[in-house]
Amino acid sequence: MLAALKDVTLHRQVFALALPMVLSNITVPLLGLVDAAVIGHLEHAWYLGGVAVGGTMISVTFWLLGFLRMATTGLCAQAYGASNKKAQAMVLLQGLALAWGLALLLILCHRLIAGTVFHFSDASDAVKTYADQYFSIRIWGAPAALANFVIMGWLLGSQNARLPMWLLIITNSVNILLDVVFVLGLGWQVKGAAAASVIAEYSGMVLGLSFVSRQWLVHALPDWRKLLNQVGQGVDRLLRLNRDIFLRSLCLQLAFSFMTFQGASLGDNVVAANAVLMSFLMLVSYGMDGFAYAMEAMVGKAIGARNRDALGRTLISTTFWSLVIAVLMTLAFSCFGPQIISLISDIPAVQSEASRYLPWLAAVPLVSMWCFLLDGIFIGATRGREMRNSMFVATCTFFLIWQLFHSFGNHALWAAMLAFLGMRGLSLAAIFVYQWQKNIFLEEASANK
Repeated sequence: MLAALKDVTLHRQVFALALPMVLSNITVPLLGLVDAAVIGHLEHAWYLGGVAVGGTMISVTFWLLGFLRMATTGLCAQAYGASNKKAQAMVLLQGLALAWGLALLLILCHRLIAGTVFHFSDASDAVKTYADQYFSIRIWGAPAALANFVIMGWLLGSQNARLPMWLLIITNSVNILLDVVFVLGLGWQVKGAAAASVIAEYSGMVLGLSFVSRQWLVHALPDWRKLLNQVGQGVDRLLRLNRDIFLRSLCLQLAFSFMTFQGASLGDNVVAANAVLMSFLMLVSYGMDGFAYAMEAMVGKAIGARNRDALGRTLISTTFWSLVIAVLMTLAFSCFGPQIISLISDIPAVQSEASRYLPWLAAVPLVSMWCFLLDGIFIGATRGREMRNSMFVATCTFFLIWQLFHSFGNHALWAAMLAFLGMRGLSLAAIFVYQWQKNIFLEEASANK
């Protein structure tokens, strides 16, 4: 362990992958903060509530398909570690084919999705109206959003974090700029925020495809016709591989969606306050995900090369730096949380409501860092079943805590969320210790090859 911590080269490798993703990932929740700040300065809380509910609907719809990125990263990293360029290309092409097929299905079914969600929502009519506006526009960005998952995963699996960094930074910068122009400049309110996101998503897809083309594939694999003819042969295997990750994502979004919609039933000020705090939670998750992404890429590479020593050293170094970042985040939320809340919304009732639940948020980084890191390990190892099982346990824990303490209202929701994050890490850790002792990761790599 000490040898790994003293290995400067290893630390540089971790930061070469993690730091660009931390910097770029922070732009994603910052985009949410800008959405909240721009909409939060309109005259009524229901605008912010509508964006919160509509944004959650989009997050659920898109991130249920987050396996597109996760599986692409793990499979590509293993192919990279095994020096199999053809397998890397096939992972990209199959992922894009699957992404665009699923996007078409979402667009065709989006009214059914919206109707089902609003049927079970207790939000006010005003919040539902603006949530529907937001969702109905954002869904048209599905082809670009899902393709961007695949592009991001492929670039990371190829051990390149610099291009994904620029992809996210530029895409979200476009989104933020258009947010201000459409909402504050043109007065399009919620519709403007949604349109800004759709335009940014397609801009990101075009940019990402150009990155992929210029970086590697055009020069390394000229026989594109043969590859394209083989794409369909492997999509069924990709679907089977991702079934468990999909179920895992379903449980994850179920917990986050329940929190948003249950908060909506507690009043417009509560759902608006939770929208502010959930933006902070997203800031934590995307910041920690930078190190999780590094873990995915490095673990997948080590497994592809069947190098147990490199795998162990990767785990130690990445965990150390994740802990440092988590401590810094906890200190920041504890010391400056109220000031940040006041920057996002100038509605006194929302500020007061959000400040009541800030202590729960301050505990999130140290509790949640373990589940992010362990997710990275299992994604790099392409072991979706274990991730699915741990998420089942965590989701049951979430609803058990809510059922036991629901009389405490929004405090119970935040307690359930903290327990959910903690149980994800604890259950994955138990599985990991067992599988590490049995050397299952490298056995799985051998089977995949």
